[in-house]
Amino acid sequence: MFGFSEDQIAQFGLSFGVGAFMLYMLFIILQLARESKAGRFGTFVLPLGLGFGMVGFVAKGLLKWFFFKSA
Repeated sequence: MFGFSEDQIAQFGLSFGVGAFMLYMLFIILQLARESKAGRFGTFVLPLGLGFGMVGFVAKGLLKWFFFKSA
């Protein structure tokens, strides 16, 4: 499609598509904290608890980039 291979499209979707989705999820979490009047500590805990999976996904990407970039 448009001169791109399936691998290139999948890599683009994984890097930018999932990244955009993660930013949108962070916006939803912060909106939830604001609407529930969670306070400072609650606003800190909500993204920490609900966004913990996103941290793992980003860490996995950074580890892959670091280890395979140096090899």
